[in-house]
Amino acid sequence: MNTLEKLTILSDAAKYDAACTSSGATRTARPSSIGSCEASGICHSFSADGRCISLLKVLLSNDCAYDCKYCVNRRSGDTPRATFEPRELADLTLQFYRRNYIEGLFLSSGVVKNPDYTCEQMIEVLRILRDEYQFAGYIHCKAIPGADSALIARMGLLADRISVNIELPSQASLQMLAPAKTKERILGPMKLISTSIQQNSREIVQYRHSPKFAPAGQSTQMIVGATPESDLQILTLTQALYRKYHLKRVFFSAYIPVQEDSCLPALDTKPPLLREHRLYQADWLLRFYGFDAKELLDERHPNFNPLLDPKCSWAVSHLDQFPVEVNTAPYELLLRVPGIGVKSAGRILTARRHCRLDFAGLKKLGVVLKRAQYFLTCGGKMVEGLHFSPDGVLRGLLLSQGAPQEPVEQLSLFAPKLPTREDVVSCLTGQL
Repeated sequence: MNTLEKLTILSDAAKYDAACTSSGATRTARPSSIGSCEASGICHSFSADGRCISLLKVLLSNDCAYDCKYCVNRRSGDTPRATFEPRELADLTLQFYRRNYIEGLFLSSGVVKNPDYTCEQMIEVLRILRDEYQFAGYIHCKAIPGADSALIARMGLLADRISVNIELPSQASLQMLAPAKTKERILGPMKLISTSIQQNSREIVQYRHSPKFAPAGQSTQMIVGATPESDLQILTLTQALYRKYHLKRVFFSAYIPVQEDSCLPALDTKPPLLREHRLYQADWLLRFYGFDAKELLDERHPNFNPLLDPKCSWAVSHLDQFPVEVNTAPYELLLRVPGIGVKSAGRILTARRHCRLDFAGLKKLGVVLKRAQYFLTCGGKMVEGLHFSPDGVLRGLLLSQGAPQEPVEQLSLFAPKLPTREDVVSCLTGQL
């Protein structure tokens, strides 16, 4: 099998891994080296489904020893198999870079023989690129759960970002779909990476030329929709990973049915892309807006409403806290207003030191008034002609997000009655 055939198989096998975005790593290129990892040196392009494809995203091998039921590369799966030699893949990466096809490498792999052997082969690819070819571009490498800690440490010194996929949100799901993987084998390397990154950050302060360990941090990925966990369970786990292991990102991947199995959704099941989108929105609220997972969801409402984004959904459920006065509200409360982001909240704080803000001024500052107008007052007054009521807020937000305001049905002379406005709102908002 030639290199092109291997690349065709192994790049296609890597397409289900969503954690491929680059970061602001700043690996300094020496005069004799190739490439740069400056923040401006990583180009981004996106596929039709929104996934970043700026890097050469490829598997070292899809000849996996594990038989995870959800995976297209499972041992029992009927799929073409291929494996790169470390130097072959390093040469391919360098040739792609010189042709300006890519700016870096995203390297993952199936488990060849065992985790240690697979990690050794991946490290050899990185060693050839870094030490022999002096490649200073961005490299994101997936650590193999169960590999020796010394191998994980070596990988972290060669890669800009290192990650361990948690795959499924619970031990029960792992036991059902991926019996060769356990919670301990996944969280063990994650803890080691987190500890090493923090230790390295202290060493760099003391010794300027100390080698950097995964300077772009670590990330992980969860599959959404293959198992019955609720959004609350997924978001609670996400929050715990951020707080305990200081992850840069948790990526969510909507499950795409690729294997027929009684434990998995049917092959004709559509990927839950909207659910994935809502989880990403909620993840943003956890990281930048000061929200807690238990604020966004609870046991009575364990899943996000598909018609409203999580921030709007929270605001509608807490109308007792609104409207707020934009000229006096603290930063933390401004961040909770739908239509106000981190940047626009900062601009509001700066602008109101010099003048009293009105709605025209808020629009110039980047506030999305079609959502924020229901939750703000300027000088004690709301937008002229706007009446603050739960019914009006719901209908306005649904309209602003493109949701239909009335269910579509065929008119009938014998229909007992037409739906009332309250019926429409109840139908559209569901759990709210």
